[in-house]
Amino acid sequence: MDRNMSETLVRTGPGTAMGNLMRRYWVPVLLTGEIADPDCPPVRVQILGEKLLAFRDSEGNPAVIDEFCSHRGVSLYFGRNEENGIRCAYHGLKFDRDGNCVDVPSAPQACKHMGITAYPCIERAGIVWAYMGPKDRQPAPPDLEWCNLPASHVFVSKRLQESNYLQAMEGGIDTSHVSYVHRYEVDEDPMHQGTKALDYIKADGNVIFEIEKTQFGLTLFGRRNGEPDSYYWRVTQWLFPWYTLIPPFGGHSLAGHVWVPIDDNNCWAWSINFRPDRPLNEQELTDLEAGKGIHCEYEPGTFRPRANKDNDYLIDRQAQKDKRAYSGVFGFAMQDASLQESMGPIQDHSKEKLLPTDRAIVMARRMLYEAATALLPDSDPPAIDADQQRVRAAGALLPRDQKPQEWAAIHLVDGKGQPIYSI
Repeated sequence: MDRNMSETLVRTGPGTAMGNLMRRYWVPVLLTGEIADPDCPPVRVQILGEKLLAFRDSEGNPAVIDEFCSHRGVSLYFGRNEENGIRCAYHGLKFDRDGNCVDVPSAPQACKHMGITAYPCIERAGIVWAYMGPKDRQPAPPDLEWCNLPASHVFVSKRLQESNYLQAMEGGIDTSHVSYVHRYEVDEDPMHQGTKALDYIKADGNVIFEIEKTQFGLTLFGRRNGEPDSYYWRVTQWLFPWYTLIPPFGGHSLAGHVWVPIDDNNCWAWSINFRPDRPLNEQELTDLEAGKGIHCEYEPGTFRPRANKDNDYLIDRQAQKDKRAYSGVFGFAMQDASLQESMGPIQDHSKEKLLPTDRAIVMARRMLYEAATALLPDSDPPAIDADQQRVRAAGALLPRDQKPQEWAAIHLVDGKGQPIYSI
């Protein structure tokens, strides 16, 4: 990848081409439980390089505003959340959830000039989302399947990843690595164990991809040998600009990710498990809350993983030698994150030598770059129509002469009305 494309893709702050593109979509900001109650303590959040403050007002409405007071630049984190607004602790200026200044005790007439940035908010799937783009281009709320299920059907977590969003998201697009880095743990993980798909994945590391460019992003068809008369196809979805949907295993839940830049060197890795057909049961919730599957354990009181770069991700060389962990790191999330963070905060793309299995990554990069550089103030970016998000990932055994694209066009588009396809 040339330097200009690389720089465009990895820079997401205010005024950058990629930052302008991402601000056109609803952005996951924080868990609703982080601002659980009206007039709760405010929470600092940083998204797309902007330092923001999240809170819930006296009527229970979520809010995301500029962290800093317009008067002297004091952090409103130290302010008082009271009576439908945040009051700065320095000189008493007060701001409502729309960023309006509603009180300047020393100069009431100055209120109309003292407003701060605020972003519209909605709540979906236990997440507070904000729209950070131009007011007149605000899209419909996200309509991914997991966004609209009852709370009992969905489990959502987030973790800090200390790398640029792009290399993290590309790990979600690249499903060929499953045959390697995860191969010794999948048999024991409660979200994967006991499924025939694992046999196919471990037996055939030479995955062959067919990739379909779609209105919403990319559909990846990963082919492995199945039975003598069939292929095992893993159908993964990448949705513009930062969603991935993961094929389910057997009777286990479906899953997905969202990769959201904090700044250019860090991102939030959101992980979702969901059941369209029923609530998650007690055992599933226990396992997910314990950090199994695509989730992780945290350092106490934070969203930073317990296994992190400061402790070499708790690597166990004996487990690596004993074939209990392929890289010596345990946990799917940290197996991926350890390798992606090892590239450095921002990968040096000029040194990479890509392989045929990286074709989807190349296509996603090109699509993001073209969308970012072509975006105009009065135009819409790709996949802004929420109707295009109604797709599903799947696993299927198909006859060797059947085209997976034809099968997917029938069974996965508008996936909400279909059975769950898994092996």
